[in-house]
Amino acid sequence: MSITSPQEQAGMQAVSEAVALTLKKMHDFAQVGMNTLELDEYGGKLMQEMGAKSAPRLTYKFPGWTCISVNQEIAHGIPSRKKILQEGDLINIDVSAELNGYWADNGGSFVLARDIHNYKPLVEASKKILLKAIGQIKGGVKIAEIGRFIDLEARKAGYKVIKNLTGHGVGKSLHEEPHEIANYYDRFNFDRFKKNTTVAVETFISTKSSYAYQANDGWTLLGKTGGLVAQHEHTILITDKQPIILTNSNGIEGF
Repeated sequence: MSITSPQEQAGMQAVSEAVALTLKKMHDFAQVGMNTLELDEYGGKLMQEMGAKSAPRLTYKFPGWTCISVNQEIAHGIPSRKKILQEGDLINIDVSAELNGYWADNGGSFVLARDIHNYKPLVEASKKILLKAIGQIKGGVKIAEIGRFIDLEARKAGYKVIKNLTGHGVGKSLHEEPHEIANYYDRFNFDRFKKNTTVAVETFISTKSSYAYQANDGWTLLGKTGGLVAQHEHTILITDKQPIILTNSNGIEGF
Protein backbone atom coordinates (compact mmCIF):
# COMPACT_ATOMS: atom_id res chain seq x y z
CA MET A 1 0.00 0.00 0.00
CA SER A 2 1.21 3.48 -0.80
CA ILE A 3 0.71 5.95 2.07
CA THR A 4 -0.47 9.25 0.62
CA SER A 5 -1.96 11.02 3.67
CA PRO A 6 -1.67 11.27 7.46
CA GLN A 7 -5.07 9.56 7.68
CA GLU A 8 -3.79 6.52 5.80
CA GLN A 9 -0.72 6.31 8.00
CA ALA A 10 -2.90 6.56 11.11
CA GLY A 11 -5.11 3.78 9.75
CA MET A 12 -2.12 1.51 9.19
CA GLN A 13 -0.76 2.33 12.63
CA ALA A 14 -4.11 1.45 14.24
CA VAL A 15 -4.49 -1.97 12.60
CA SER A 16 -0.80 -2.75 13.15
CA GLU A 17 -1.19 -1.95 16.83
CA ALA A 18 -4.23 -4.24 17.01
CA VAL A 19 -2.42 -7.26 15.54
CA ALA A 20 0.74 -6.51 17.51
CA LEU A 21 -1.04 -6.36 20.87
CA THR A 22 -3.01 -9.51 20.04
CA LEU A 23 0.19 -11.40 19.25
CA LYS A 24 1.93 -10.17 22.41
CA LYS A 25 -1.01 -11.06 24.66
CA MET A 26 -1.43 -14.48 23.04
CA HIS A 27 2.28 -15.17 23.63
CA ASP A 28 1.90 -14.18 27.27
CA PHE A 29 -1.32 -16.22 27.66
CA ALA A 30 0.08 -19.49 26.23
CA GLN A 31 0.85 -22.12 28.86
CA VAL A 32 1.59 -25.81 29.20
CA GLY A 33 -1.56 -27.94 29.09
CA MET A 34 -3.57 -25.42 27.08
CA ASN A 35 -5.00 -26.47 23.72
CA THR A 36 -4.41 -24.31 20.66
CA LEU A 37 -8.14 -23.70 20.11
CA GLU A 38 -8.34 -22.08 23.54
CA LEU A 39 -5.35 -19.89 22.69
CA ASP A 40 -6.89 -18.96 19.34
CA GLU A 41 -10.26 -18.07 20.85
CA TYR A 42 -8.47 -15.79 23.30
CA GLY A 43 -6.80 -14.03 20.35
CA GLY A 44 -10.10 -13.77 18.49
CA LYS A 45 -11.73 -12.14 21.51
CA LEU A 46 -8.90 -9.60 21.74
CA MET A 47 -9.29 -8.64 18.09
CA GLN A 48 -13.05 -8.32 18.40
CA GLU A 49 -12.66 -6.05 21.43
CA MET A 50 -10.50 -3.74 19.29
CA GLY A 51 -12.95 -3.85 16.39
CA ALA A 52 -10.58 -5.83 14.17
CA LYS A 53 -11.53 -8.74 11.92
CA SER A 54 -9.39 -11.84 11.45
CA ALA A 55 -7.69 -11.54 8.05
CA PRO A 56 -7.29 -15.26 7.27
CA ARG A 57 -10.89 -15.93 8.28
CA LEU A 58 -12.17 -12.94 6.29
CA THR A 59 -10.04 -13.56 3.20
CA TYR A 60 -9.65 -17.32 2.98
CA LYS A 61 -12.32 -18.70 5.36
CA PHE A 62 -9.51 -20.12 7.50
CA PRO A 63 -10.88 -22.27 10.36
CA GLY A 64 -9.49 -20.09 13.14
CA TRP A 65 -8.96 -16.49 14.17
CA THR A 66 -5.18 -16.88 14.01
CA CYS A 67 -2.69 -19.43 12.70
CA ILE A 68 -1.01 -21.45 15.46
CA SER A 69 1.73 -23.87 14.38
CA VAL A 70 3.51 -26.24 16.73
CA ASN A 71 6.92 -27.95 16.37
CA GLN A 72 7.23 -29.44 12.84
CA GLU A 73 4.40 -27.25 11.54
CA ILE A 74 5.86 -24.25 9.69
CA ALA A 75 2.76 -22.10 9.20
CA HIS A 76 -1.04 -22.00 8.82
CA GLY A 77 -1.57 -24.44 11.70
CA ILE A 78 -5.27 -24.95 12.46
CA PRO A 79 -6.29 -24.32 16.10
CA SER A 80 -7.60 -27.52 17.69
CA ARG A 81 -8.84 -28.85 21.02
CA LYS A 82 -6.76 -31.95 20.34
CA LYS A 83 -3.48 -30.06 20.08
CA ILE A 84 -2.21 -29.70 23.66
CA LEU A 85 0.79 -27.46 24.30
CA GLN A 86 3.74 -29.12 26.03
CA GLU A 87 6.80 -27.73 27.78
CA GLY A 88 9.57 -27.02 25.30
CA ASP A 89 7.26 -26.83 22.27
CA LEU A 90 8.25 -24.55 19.40
CA ILE A 91 5.13 -22.45 18.84
CA ASN A 92 4.41 -19.99 16.06
CA ILE A 93 1.52 -17.55 16.23
CA ASP A 94 0.64 -15.52 13.14
CA VAL A 95 -1.89 -12.72 13.60
CA SER A 96 -3.27 -10.63 10.75
CA ALA A 97 -6.38 -8.47 10.70
CA GLU A 98 -8.47 -5.81 9.02
CA LEU A 99 -9.55 -2.65 10.83
CA ASN A 100 -11.46 0.21 9.18
CA GLY A 101 -10.31 -0.82 5.72
CA TYR A 102 -6.63 -1.31 6.62
CA TRP A 103 -4.77 -4.59 6.96
CA ALA A 104 -1.63 -5.63 8.87
CA ASP A 105 0.25 -8.86 9.50
CA ASN A 106 2.74 -10.06 12.11
CA GLY A 107 3.97 -13.27 13.66
CA GLY A 108 6.49 -14.81 15.98
CA SER A 109 7.93 -18.14 17.10
CA PHE A 110 8.86 -18.93 20.69
CA VAL A 111 9.66 -21.82 23.00
CA LEU A 112 7.02 -22.56 25.62
CA ALA A 113 8.37 -22.59 29.20
CA ARG A 114 11.77 -24.29 29.57
CA ASP A 115 13.83 -24.88 26.44
CA ILE A 116 14.26 -28.60 27.08
CA HIS A 117 14.83 -29.39 23.38
CA ASN A 118 17.29 -26.55 22.67
CA TYR A 119 15.06 -24.82 20.12
CA LYS A 120 15.90 -21.34 21.41
CA PRO A 121 19.00 -20.82 19.18
CA LEU A 122 16.79 -21.22 16.10
CA VAL A 123 14.25 -18.75 17.49
CA GLU A 124 16.96 -16.23 18.32
CA ALA A 125 18.51 -16.54 14.85
CA SER A 126 15.15 -15.86 13.18
CA LYS A 127 14.48 -12.77 15.31
CA LYS A 128 17.93 -11.30 14.82
CA ILE A 129 17.95 -11.91 11.08
CA LEU A 130 14.55 -10.27 10.65
CA LEU A 131 15.58 -7.14 12.54
CA LYS A 132 18.89 -6.91 10.71
CA ALA A 133 17.14 -7.33 7.36
CA ILE A 134 14.56 -4.65 8.18
CA GLY A 135 17.44 -2.32 9.00
CA GLN A 136 18.67 -2.71 5.42
CA ILE A 137 15.35 -1.71 3.83
CA LYS A 138 14.63 1.73 2.40
CA GLY A 139 13.18 3.16 -0.77
CA GLY A 140 15.13 2.07 -3.85
CA VAL A 141 16.70 -1.07 -2.34
CA LYS A 142 16.29 -4.18 -4.49
CA ILE A 143 13.93 -6.71 -2.91
CA ALA A 144 16.17 -9.55 -4.12
CA GLU A 145 19.12 -8.12 -2.19
CA ILE A 146 17.21 -8.33 1.07
CA GLY A 147 16.47 -11.95 0.24
CA ARG A 148 20.17 -12.51 -0.37
CA PHE A 149 20.97 -10.90 2.99
CA ILE A 150 18.49 -13.11 4.88
CA ASP A 151 19.81 -16.26 3.22
CA LEU A 152 23.45 -15.39 3.92
CA GLU A 153 22.72 -14.55 7.55
CA ALA A 154 20.85 -17.84 7.97
CA ARG A 155 23.76 -19.80 6.51
CA LYS A 156 26.24 -17.99 8.77
CA ALA A 157 24.16 -19.13 11.75
CA GLY A 158 24.11 -22.73 10.48
CA TYR A 159 20.56 -22.73 9.12
CA LYS A 160 18.63 -22.67 5.84
CA VAL A 161 15.63 -20.65 4.62
CA ILE A 162 12.27 -21.77 3.29
CA LYS A 163 12.27 -20.60 -0.32
CA ASN A 164 8.60 -20.90 -1.22
CA LEU A 165 7.22 -18.81 1.66
CA THR A 166 7.66 -15.06 1.44
CA GLY A 167 6.83 -11.68 2.84
CA HIS A 168 4.47 -9.43 0.88
CA GLY A 169 2.86 -6.05 0.48
CA VAL A 170 0.01 -5.28 2.87
CA GLY A 171 -2.35 -2.39 3.57
CA LYS A 172 -5.52 -2.28 1.50
CA SER A 173 -5.68 -6.08 1.52
CA LEU A 174 -3.81 -8.90 3.23
CA HIS A 175 -1.60 -9.70 0.24
CA GLU A 176 -0.73 -7.10 -2.38
CA GLU A 177 2.24 -5.82 -4.36
CA PRO A 178 5.06 -6.58 -3.95
CA HIS A 179 3.70 -10.14 -3.85
CA GLU A 180 6.99 -11.80 -2.98
CA ILE A 181 9.67 -10.67 -0.53
CA ALA A 182 11.69 -13.87 -0.57
CA ASN A 183 14.18 -15.19 1.99
CA TYR A 184 16.78 -15.83 -0.71
CA TYR A 185 18.21 -14.11 -3.77
CA ASP A 186 15.62 -14.37 -6.54
CA ARG A 187 17.51 -13.34 -9.65
CA PHE A 188 14.25 -12.94 -11.57
CA ASN A 189 12.87 -10.35 -9.14
CA PHE A 190 13.87 -6.88 -10.35
CA ASP A 191 11.46 -4.97 -8.09
CA ARG A 192 12.66 -2.41 -5.56
CA PHE A 193 11.17 -1.31 -2.26
CA LYS A 194 9.23 1.93 -2.66
CA LYS A 195 9.27 4.83 -0.24
CA ASN A 196 6.01 5.43 1.67
CA THR A 197 4.69 1.90 1.11
CA THR A 198 3.79 -0.74 3.68
CA VAL A 199 5.00 -4.33 3.52
CA ALA A 200 5.12 -7.39 5.76
CA VAL A 201 8.66 -8.73 6.02
CA GLU A 202 9.14 -12.20 7.48
CA THR A 203 11.86 -14.75 8.06
CA PHE A 204 11.46 -18.51 7.68
CA ILE A 205 14.65 -19.92 9.20
CA SER A 206 14.98 -23.69 8.94
CA THR A 207 17.08 -26.46 10.47
CA LYS A 208 16.65 -28.86 7.56
CA SER A 209 14.07 -28.13 4.85
CA SER A 210 14.32 -25.57 2.05
CA TYR A 211 10.74 -25.93 0.84
CA ALA A 212 7.33 -26.25 2.46
CA TYR A 213 4.39 -28.38 1.38
CA GLN A 214 0.73 -28.42 2.35
CA ALA A 215 -0.56 -31.17 4.63
CA ASN A 216 -3.71 -33.18 3.94
CA ASP A 217 -5.83 -30.80 6.02
CA GLY A 218 -5.50 -28.27 3.19
CA TRP A 219 -3.88 -25.60 5.39
CA THR A 220 -0.92 -26.65 7.53
CA LEU A 221 2.53 -26.25 5.98
CA LEU A 222 5.34 -28.70 6.74
CA GLY A 223 8.98 -28.99 5.70
CA LYS A 224 9.60 -31.25 2.70
CA THR A 225 12.61 -32.86 4.36
CA GLY A 226 11.55 -32.36 7.98
CA GLY A 227 13.18 -30.30 10.68
CA LEU A 228 11.96 -27.15 12.40
CA VAL A 229 11.30 -23.60 11.23
CA ALA A 230 11.14 -20.34 13.20
CA GLN A 231 9.21 -17.41 11.71
CA HIS A 232 9.10 -13.76 12.74
CA GLU A 233 7.25 -11.00 10.92
CA HIS A 234 6.71 -7.25 11.14
CA THR A 235 4.58 -4.85 9.12
CA ILE A 236 6.75 -1.85 8.25
CA LEU A 237 6.45 1.53 6.56
CA ILE A 238 9.33 2.13 4.16
CA THR A 239 11.05 5.53 4.19
CA ASP A 240 14.21 6.91 2.61
CA LYS A 241 16.01 6.14 5.89
CA GLN A 242 15.24 3.52 8.56
CA PRO A 243 11.78 1.98 8.11
CA ILE A 244 9.08 2.47 10.71
CA ILE A 245 8.15 -0.86 12.34
CA LEU A 246 4.38 -0.48 12.71
CA THR A 247 3.98 -3.72 14.70
CA ASN A 248 6.85 -2.97 17.05
CA SER A 249 4.68 -3.28 20.17
CA ASN A 250 4.30 -7.05 19.65
CA GLY A 251 7.58 -7.39 21.54
CA ILE A 252 8.85 -10.33 19.47
CA GLU A 253 12.40 -9.37 20.35
CA GLY A 254 11.63 -10.70 23.82
CA PHE A 255 9.93 -13.91 22.72
